[in-house]
Amino acid sequence: MLNALKWTVRIALFLLVAGFLHYILPQHDIVRVTNTYNRMTSVSGANSWAYASPDAGTTNAAGARDIRFVEAVYANDKVMVYRNEDTGWIWPPYFKYDSSNLQAKASDLQSTKAAPVWVSITHYGWRLPILSIYPNAVAVREVAGPDVRIIPYVNIVLLILAALAAFLIRRTWLRFVERTVEPVVAEVQETWDGVSAKADSASKGAKGFFARLWRK
Repeated sequence: MLNALKWTVRIALFLLVAGFLHYILPQHDIVRVTNTYNRMTSVSGANSWAYASPDAGTTNAAGARDIRFVEAVYANDKVMVYRNEDTGWIWPPYFKYDSSNLQAKASDLQSTKAAPVWVSITHYGWRLPILSIYPNAVAVREVAGPDVRIIPYVNIVLLILAALAAFLIRRTWLRFVERTVEPVVAEVQETWDGVSAKADSASKGAKGFFARLWRK
């Protein structure tokens, strides 16, 4: 039972970290831009975590915000919609302040199915239609075609650094446990064993005393 609980906690932590990294790390989509526009969008408690802070975005009034959007289509005709918000100096740390320029560039790269212009849109976040959540586009550039492969160098470097940090933290913690926690536990156990031995001795002495009284 205890072993199953440990594995449940480990799996839950792994899924939490994996989901966090998948949301926050940059991803690259090869798409064709079909439209760009602004729209007043409802930002409430259910989806506010997925949007930029109000002071980093555009006009915010009565729970709605004027947000830029970019509509796009994959090579397999699957559609995607991106929001285009500044992130500012707040989380996530993309330090994006050029949403107006990005919108202008995306508008200039619009194309039709008959004469496609393929672009790489770098973004973070997820598309969750039920909560009106959109990935945030942070960069856009033209590419040669829909089969271009983008190597995520940033993600590779960050994941390697994260793995090294996790290894060092675990090693430091194990050393701390070995040098500090385990001696204290051993000392407490030794003290407890001594107290238990004295208690047992006293208990036996008391039983012997009352036994002698009973025989008299």
